[in-house]
Amino acid sequence: MAENTITVTVAYGTAKHSITLAGKDGAEPVLKDLSETLAEMTGVPIPSQKIIFKGKSLREMDSALSSFGVKQGCKLMMIGKRNSPEEEVELKKLKDIEKSVDLTAKKLEKVDGELTGLRNGFLAKDLQAEALSKLDQRVKAAAEQFMKILEQMDTMTFPENFSDCRMKKKGLVKTVQDFLAQCDRIEAGISDHLAKIQSKNLALAD
Repeated sequence: MAENTITVTVAYGTAKHSITLAGKDGAEPVLKDLSETLAEMTGVPIPSQKIIFKGKSLREMDSALSSFGVKQGCKLMMIGKRNSPEEEVELKKLKDIEKSVDLTAKKLEKVDGELTGLRNGFLAKDLQAEALSKLDQRVKAAAEQFMKILEQMDTMTFPENFSDCRMKKKGLVKTVQDFLAQCDRIEAGISDHLAKIQSKNLALAD
């Protein structure tokens, strides 16, 4: 067994779940790792979970499980209410939207990286204008995709008691708005670099 892997048993209601956790990037598993796994296994959302070990409620999500004295083979208990099936359906829709946001963000990141490369002179000057024009199209496509996602979320309304959905939607809307601002910054960077190239070309032509 890997050094930073731990298997614990968590009792929830009448069920007992055996959970093996591996820490991220070689670190020890933290409470959040356990909480996320329990959310997937039991359907109890993280904010509704109460994880108990030796009569104490564990709260510090970023603390290593070992810091609470949790070792290999330990038994813990969780209490908490699942979301209603209706809310789960809406949460699934939001998770699908989140995947779409991540995919578009990766495309944007690529454009940003390529623009940095152009600024650092990784491409012959005479090829840069065409490359910048292609980057500009890709940024516009990403911005359009983010706008569609915002419109899609705009049509989603949740009852007061769907607190998980409301929280997730709020977070997603902010994330998308931040990415749209990034699109604007990259577009400005592209036109700025294009203007520099064109002024240099004009100077050379003179």
